[in-house]
Amino acid sequence: MRKAIFLDRDGTINVDVDYLHECDKLKFLEGAVEALALLKKKGYLLIVITNQSGVGRGYFPMKDVEKVNEHMNRLLKEQKAGIDGFYCCPHVEEDCCDCRKPQTGLYLQAVQEHDINLKESYMVGDKVTDILAAEKLHCGYALVLSGHEIDEKDLRQYQGHVFENLLAFAKTV
Repeated sequence: MRKAIFLDRDGTINVDVDYLHECDKLKFLEGAVEALALLKKKGYLLIVITNQSGVGRGYFPMKDVEKVNEHMNRLLKEQKAGIDGFYCCPHVEEDCCDCRKPQTGLYLQAVQEHDINLKESYMVGDKVTDILAAEKLHCGYALVLSGHEIDEKDLRQYQGHVFENLLAFAKTV
């Protein structure tokens, strides 16, 4: 079995723009590419798990999300930081699906498809919903401050698991 880093996309790897679906709007967060390359060097699979409710809201088709992911991965592979798998939930919260974080459907699919050992793996994201999924799966986790604002209560609750950004986390595992 292999170890993996499950990653949220927007706010963890790239700048979170509302409903990213255009390649020309992709901008990596400071240190993110270096962090991904470091994690690869340490032997981790890199798996993106992302909620993309813009699809469910009818703002754009899933093929636009896939184009952004492919573009992102082309750029990352040039830096030896390629993503091993992208898993996207296209639903809105009201759909009550099993693939939208904090549900674990996409994680379990990735675990099966990539033979991942959850006990040696981590989830890194910029929202508490990312952490809730990790807790359900009993894997490690990190909350990064590079995306959404996190309230003080959650910062206290997850103290010891909070990092400035993905690079700060990558240097610790």
